[in-house]
Amino acid sequence: MRVAVTGASGNVGSALLRELGSRGHDVIAVARRVPDGLQDVEDADIASVRWHAADVGRDNLDPALEGCDALVHLAWMFQPTHDPDRTWEANAVGTRRALHSAARSRVPIVISASSIAAYSPAVDDEPVDETWPTDGPSSAAYCREKAYAERLLDALEAERPDLRVVRMRPAFVFQRSAASEQRRIFGAPALRPWMLDRRFIPAVPVPQGLRLQAVHTGDLARAYAQALERPVHGAFNIAADDVLRREDLGRILDARTAEVPRRLVRAAVEAAWRARLVGAPGDLYDALMRLPVMSTARAKEELGWQPQHSAADALEAMISGARSGAGSGMPPLHPDPTFP
Repeated sequence: MRVAVTGASGNVGSALLRELGSRGHDVIAVARRVPDGLQDVEDADIASVRWHAADVGRDNLDPALEGCDALVHLAWMFQPTHDPDRTWEANAVGTRRALHSAARSRVPIVISASSIAAYSPAVDDEPVDETWPTDGPSSAAYCREKAYAERLLDALEAERPDLRVVRMRPAFVFQRSAASEQRRIFGAPALRPWMLDRRFIPAVPVPQGLRLQAVHTGDLARAYAQALERPVHGAFNIAADDVLRREDLGRILDARTAEVPRRLVRAAVEAAWRARLVGAPGDLYDALMRLPVMSTARAKEELGWQPQHSAADALEAMISGARSGAGSGMPPLHPDPTFP
């Protein structure tokens, strides 16, 4: 099967290239920033793909999609959170353009990345299935854009019933090789690996009631591949089986935790974001605290999918990678050059 993957050099994209390559698919990798050459790509499965440099928000995608059997749309821009017009162009406009290009190019299968952040706020801890409303948990740009992408997929399904449309809604996605990138996206600009050493973390403040679902990037890549190869459609929640809480975070970080009132944490996050000390704004923190717990029963039943890593495993892989400045040859995943 010939598969075009947008956002192919990112956290999820790089893992999906490995997965699809190992399954013998012919892959067209689309990205704004492509590897300079085979010397930048250590994995043989990734080295076999064909690269196409394009910005989904601006460039013509038809040449990359010509003759493809499927599009997996992963391209997404989290930063700059201080410039929502730019992220809207990449995410909302980019998704619309990718979907229209797939329809124009007669690509019969479209699989698009959504997120747990598309879901409306939770009312309790009871796991929700894929029928839960997708109006976003807060006014954060990231959530608005994910909710808008869901409406675009709704429209595509209504207008083109001949297409098989799948949307994946993963929890937080972590792997070791994306740790430096995720440090740059979410963390403080001045953060260095040595600051994450257990010896320098006497206690971790955790907002009251925090609970977190996560999935290892490799597990998510397998879910995408299985959705590609099976005759399924619609939405799939993807997350590891465990739900992380304050005690789990303390165990992963090997540090004491202190429960802090939600409002105090919210005020601190917003102030730090306005001062450009952290990458996530206060309204994204609001979303984090309102996310529902997702049920993954449909993915397990219809995709035959089972996570091979726990949420704790995935988060620990990212944290250990951030402590060592881990990265990969993919341009977005390069280790920060200021890190030793």
